[in-house]
Amino acid sequence: MDEQSFARGVRALCRADPDLRAVVKNFGPPPMWVRPPGFATLVQIILEQQVSLASARAVYRKLCDRTGRPTANRFLELDDTELRGCGFSRQKAAYCRGLAETVAAGKLKLGRLARFDDEAVRATLLRIRGIGNWTADIYLLMALRRPDVWPLGDLALDNALREVKRLRKRPTEKRLAKITRAWVPWRSVAARVCWHHYLSVRGLKV
Repeated sequence: MDEQSFARGVRALCRADPDLRAVVKNFGPPPMWVRPPGFATLVQIILEQQVSLASARAVYRKLCDRTGRPTANRFLELDDTELRGCGFSRQKAAYCRGLAETVAAGKLKLGRLARFDDEAVRATLLRIRGIGNWTADIYLLMALRRPDVWPLGDLALDNALREVKRLRKRPTEKRLAKITRAWVPWRSVAARVCWHHYLSVRGLKV
C-alpha cells in the first residue's frame, strides 16, 4: 500500500461507513503511519507489547543511543546488563536476543517477507519466541503496508472502535470480526482511522 492507494482506501471507507466518515470529517484523514521493514522495527514492536508507546519509545531511543539503528549483530554485542540499562525487561531482552540470533544465523530472512502473502508472513513470524499475533499483525500493517489487517488485542484500537461505533463496552473478538468484516479489503486503513480518532480526542501524538 502506498500513499495513493491509502487515500483511495480512506475514500472508500468514508463512502461505506458513516462512523468512519465522521472521524475523517472531524479530524481530517489519518496519517499513514509506516515503519521501515526489518529487524529494528520488529524490536520496536516487541518493546511496545502491553506497554504505552511513550514507554516503549524511551527504551528504543536508549537502545539506538548505544547501537545506532539496531541490527541483529549489533544487538548481540550488548549483554544483559547493558540491555537493562536501556530499560529492557528480562523477558523482552530474551525475546529480542532470540530474534537477533535467528536473524544473524540466517534462519529468518526478513527481506523475503515482502514476497509472502499475509498468512505466510504470520506463520513465519509466529515461529519466533516472543512474537504473537498482535506483533505479527502490526508488522504486516506498518512495515509491510498490507491493506487488510486488523490487529486483534490492541487495547487502544478496541477502545477507539467502542467510541467510534458507540458501543457500551469493549467489543468481544466475535463482535470485532462482525464489525470489521464490512471494511474488507481496507481493514488496515480503518485501523488507522480508529487510531486517529483515539489520539485526536485525547490530544495525543505519535
